[in-house]
Amino acid sequence: MKYALVIPDGVADEPQPELGGLTPLQAAHCPHMDDVARLGVVGQTDNVPASMPSGSDVGTMSLFGYSPLEFHTGRAPLEAAAQGIELQSGDWAVRCNLVNVTDGRMTSFTAGQYPSDLARELITLLQKDQCGDSHWKYHAGVSYRNLLLYRARGTTAPFSKQTESTPPHDITDQPIEGFLPSGPGSELLRELMAHSRGLFADADANRQRIAASELPASQIWLWGLGQRPAFLPFAERYGVRGAVITAVDLLRGIGRLLGWKVIEVPGATGYLDTDYAAKGRAAIETLSRPDVDFVVVHVEATDEASHEGLVAEKVRAVENIDRHIVGPLHKWMQEQGEYRLLVCPDHPTFLRTRTHSHGFCPLAMCGSGIKSGGAE
Repeated sequence: MKYALVIPDGVADEPQPELGGLTPLQAAHCPHMDDVARLGVVGQTDNVPASMPSGSDVGTMSLFGYSPLEFHTGRAPLEAAAQGIELQSGDWAVRCNLVNVTDGRMTSFTAGQYPSDLARELITLLQKDQCGDSHWKYHAGVSYRNLLLYRARGTTAPFSKQTESTPPHDITDQPIEGFLPSGPGSELLRELMAHSRGLFADADANRQRIAASELPASQIWLWGLGQRPAFLPFAERYGVRGAVITAVDLLRGIGRLLGWKVIEVPGATGYLDTDYAAKGRAAIETLSRPDVDFVVVHVEATDEASHEGLVAEKVRAVENIDRHIVGPLHKWMQEQGEYRLLVCPDHPTFLRTRTHSHGFCPLAMCGSGIKSGGAE
């Protein structure tokens, strides 16, 4: 039996006036997803507990069969795992976004999709500035997505489960003052954020962006902190060998911690310009391997469209997922014999609010042993 899960990140949404009262999923031309629904069952699932912040770290954990109430410790530790960073006992990982804050408002949580080469310059600058402190270590990631580690080194970290932070993508165009870190150790995070403003104002990388009339990174935003989670490997828990295809470190990290193969796809960007067809081909190639029973294909583009309030782009992203991933993958799986295919987002991301939201997500699943025309 071969299994596949396609995750159109954040695709669940509200009816849109621009789409004649339809949701982006309803408005999109999706013949292949329609086939999955026609041949199998449709339903709804709520992947994010009401007591937890909505996000892919929580939602995908639920989809993979691990209760976030039990296993979730924070978003940043998952991204650290994606980079092969080993967290020791007492260590904490913190997500370190490059953002643009203008006149006290979160103008851009990506600093205009900050280029990776310039981002690395800023992260290097931050590390040099902290070189006298053996506890802090910055790690460059991709674009605006970076990490800050607190290495305990035998001491007790100042943070706890009561330390709270806010994802910057949840406060686009809002004043940041009421959303700064709070709780144990939060004063250290706020100090680092404030200090970065002065460093970035004089940075060559930012001056290049300003000269090109592009949005600079005005500071770092620290959030999503946590310690290494203790997952039981997926193969031990479910008897199925998995692999994940994604352009996002968060999903790479979860995959590594679950013992999955992490498949890197050239052209997969984690944005609207991602190579959907390359992901579709990679899904088939990966599932063709004798040592892989289950493949997860995660696409971030639908979520990014919502964060930027781009209705037409969200519809277009759905259609690309359908045409280049769901269609070819489903056709191949049908030709192989026994299979199951599930299409389901991790959480809603509303175009109206541009943020992750709680609530139900639509799902469609078909394959061996599933009767058509049902609802779950």
